Amino acid sequence: MCGIVGAIAKANVVPTLLQGLSRLEYRGYDSAGLVITNQGMQRLRTTGRVTELSKLVALQKIQGYAGIAHTRWATHGEPSERNAHPHFSGAESRIAVVHNGIIENHEEIRAGLMNQGCRFTSDTDTEVIAHLIAAKLKECKDLFKAVCLSIAELQGAYAIAVMEESNPERIVVARNGAPLLIGVGKDANYVASDTSALLQATRDIIYLEEGDVAELDSNGYRIVSCLHHLLGESVERTIHESQMTSDSIELGPYTHYMQKEIFEQPSAVANTLEMVTNAQSITSNLFGSEAEKIFSKTKHILILACGTSYHAGLVARYWLESVAKIPCSVDIASEYRYRNPIADDGTLVIGISQSGETADTLAALNYARKLELSHSLAICNVPESALVRQSELRFLTRAGPEIGVASTKAFTTQLAVLLLLTATLAKMRHCLSPHEEQQMIAALRHLPVAIQLALQVEPEVKKWAQKFSQKKHALFLGRGVHYPIAMEGALKLKEISYIHAEAYAAGELKHGPLALVDKEMPVVAIAPNDQLLGKLKSNLQEVHARGGELYVFADADSQIAESEHLHVIRLSEHAGLLSPILHTIPLQLLAYHVALEKKTDVDKPRNLAKAVTVE
Repeated sequence: MCGIVGAIAKANVVPTLLQGLSRLEYRGYDSAGLVITNQGMQRLRTTGRVTELSKLVALQKIQGYAGIAHTRWATHGEPSERNAHPHFSGAESRIAVVHNGIIENHEEIRAGLMNQGCRFTSDTDTEVIAHLIAAKLKECKDLFKAVCLSIAELQGAYAIAVMEESNPERIVVARNGAPLLIGVGKDANYVASDTSALLQATRDIIYLEEGDVAELDSNGYRIVSCLHHLLGESVERTIHESQMTSDSIELGPYTHYMQKEIFEQPSAVANTLEMVTNAQSITSNLFGSEAEKIFSKTKHILILACGTSYHAGLVARYWLESVAKIPCSVDIASEYRYRNPIADDGTLVIGISQSGETADTLAALNYARKLELSHSLAICNVPESALVRQSELRFLTRAGPEIGVASTKAFTTQLAVLLLLTATLAKMRHCLSPHEEQQMIAALRHLPVAIQLALQVEPEVKKWAQKFSQKKHALFLGRGVHYPIAMEGALKLKEISYIHAEAYAAGELKHGPLALVDKEMPVVAIAPNDQLLGKLKSNLQEVHARGGELYVFADADSQIAESEHLHVIRLSEHAGLLSPILHTIPLQLLAYHVALEKKTDVDKPRNLAKAVTVE
């Protein structure tokens, strides 16, 4: 949930570090810092933004040929300068460390180090790493070996970058459970937690694997795997040329990344579905060369995800069971691994994650594997991510970088892939006729245009946002496959506007939530013209009769009339199976424009991070 950038070169690396940190701001953070080796270690830390750190660097005219930098999202210890990274060991054999992740046994290690005379100056779990490495360095006199010996004692998740004051010509890094990569340059080498942090310096990227420890200097690098050997065994890792571009992570004409990403959804979905919309038939090979064999044996689907991706899974359950006639269960990843689920033969485990580094989803997938659920499919936006690498099958959403913390285009592209998966399984199970297959392809081909039309309701949504911004609470209602969309709408509103919002299946109103309805409680309803519309209209009448203010997103032919306290925005004609995707769009716009009215930090909402890489 934090960001790491490091660089060692034959030229000043400070601009590279600062630019890299600025490109990691989207991940969420509460403090930032860097250390540069230049006739000793120079460290700067701040609880302000990266721009504040840049001002401090300019004021003190700091420069050097090697350094590590960090943006921190507080886990252990309050957001403060003393808890900000980098952290130092003591004056003797001084070590600097930046760290992403959580060290679960830090208290035990801290107690042992304090007994040896170590003095701690922060509340973080990270500082124990610095002191532990310094202690090992006294024994082995080599930083690389000291890091290998130290990580053998660490329990939990970590990506670390380490520097030694007395030997400033190298950086040592290690990865276990948190993403870390090396950037290969000319007369320079780099390390980062995210490819975007290095685009200004290099496109040649090495993705470190679990247990890897690497040593970098300006001339080269070496990598060992400490997964099965305490001091590591030399390994070769492939150099990938990143396809990410600087333009894709720039704002362009937009005010916020969330706004940009909402309006990128037509192209994101078109890119995601390109292989099928240009084809004449739906084929399982889109999910991998082994997909046909695995799908043919699949009797049950288990979806594991968190947050917005979990909502995508809930929508997929309706599709998979109604169209493909296959049982489907959806679990919150952080809950799945702590119960004793039944492991049925023939289960396909689907992990959904925008980043592919979501710690709970990865842990849940590993837990399922231990239960001998060996077949897995990753639906993910990052091709080099841990989720993709650890899954047997994969489908990349091709949404492009998503910088805003509140997910938008990642969600709609996930839904598009899940609908395609539904069609694929339905075809294989003889639940989709050739005529229905062609209809599905035509609908998917039309989806980007339909999303573009849905975006045209923005002016009407803006008017609603002015009233909404004055409220403190809101209810969201949906029925059937649109209930998870209501959940997603409520999540978006509370994420970026800080208005308390909850979603309910509309039929549950009488069972408690109706007690909350009054003129101060706006109720948002999703009202597509489907088989449940009549039931939903009855639910809306229950709200209306109790003085509630209704905001209804309806299809053009839903025949819901506006009145003084019943406001309606109409989308296109009912889009059938695609309806949940289209009804997502105005809910995203509502959250965005309410946040603008409230002047909150749209792209970096308080207390949240983009990539949740710790449990």
